[in-house]
Amino acid sequence: MTPILALIACAIAVCMIIFPHATLDSSVRGLAIWWDVLFPALFPFFVISEMLLGFGIVHFVGTLLDPLMRPIFRIPGTGGFVVAISFASGYPVGAKLTAQLWDQKLVNREEGERLVAFTTTSDPIFLIGAVSVGFFQDARVAPILALAHYGAGILIGFLMRFHGARSSATKPILSSTGSARESRIRLAIRAMHQARLRDGRDLGKLLSESLQSSLKLMMVVGGLVVFFSVILELLTSAHVMNGMYNLIQSILGLFGMPPEMSKSIMNGIFEVTLGAKSAGTAGIDIPLVTKLAVAAFVLSWGGLSVHAQVASILNATNLRYWPFFVARFTHGVLAMIFVFLFYKS
Repeated sequence: MTPILALIACAIAVCMIIFPHATLDSSVRGLAIWWDVLFPALFPFFVISEMLLGFGIVHFVGTLLDPLMRPIFRIPGTGGFVVAISFASGYPVGAKLTAQLWDQKLVNREEGERLVAFTTTSDPIFLIGAVSVGFFQDARVAPILALAHYGAGILIGFLMRFHGARSSATKPILSSTGSARESRIRLAIRAMHQARLRDGRDLGKLLSESLQSSLKLMMVVGGLVVFFSVILELLTSAHVMNGMYNLIQSILGLFGMPPEMSKSIMNGIFEVTLGAKSAGTAGIDIPLVTKLAVAAFVLSWGGLSVHAQVASILNATNLRYWPFFVARFTHGVLAMIFVFLFYKS
């Protein structure tokens, strides 16, 4: 495997020398996407999520949601906090929060894999503002994309409950002997207090370390976005993408979809922004429902750039990448199906 990777790295280096202008232009585009879109959208969520974990808010929410999350998704109540934050802030926040829960032993490997599999979603601002209004220039498509994307994501969460051994489950943060609502709230407050005592950092240190860890992760995210932007441009300049386009066109033909959408799908396989933009700006003769279905697939798949971001986060844990990969592809297919089911011309 190492010789193959070394050969690929050498080929990329040669292409960068042959196509210097394409390399520079794609690097600038990738950097613009990171600075203009990803940094302001993700950095505040990274910092605040780290602080909420230190203050014990996650433990409070987890104790309250435990009776709901375990029967439906087979994950602890703390997963409910991850679902809410990740659906609001987008990829790869869900992976980062899941890794933090794993580090504090609030989830085991199977629970973490279930959680990160369905909390890697687009944020509503990107879905509505950038994709619906910016790329499709029609805000009316936003409800269809949102319903397909988030609805399929929740369905993935339910399907992932069958992943892993039936006996594998972490214990609740605090167990209750009563069933009264007040008892659950008191347990949640006690769990938050105990978590805060275990953390022990004062506000200044907590804020400082949250900023440092969030900036470090944002640098990784930015580097991966630039890297995959360059790779996609180099493959296009070297005409390697032509063969990939033909393969995608053959697959689309089996399902009666226009071959022109192969570029959108191929771009989306590498980078979600480029794929969604290609789908929204595709030819006017292509049915809108088809373009929406491709955009829904791209948003749910996430692009190899997001995959690499998640893989880099999971690398510090024992969570496996393969269940995440399968869940992303399944999410994309389900989102496409949902678009065709919910679309009304």
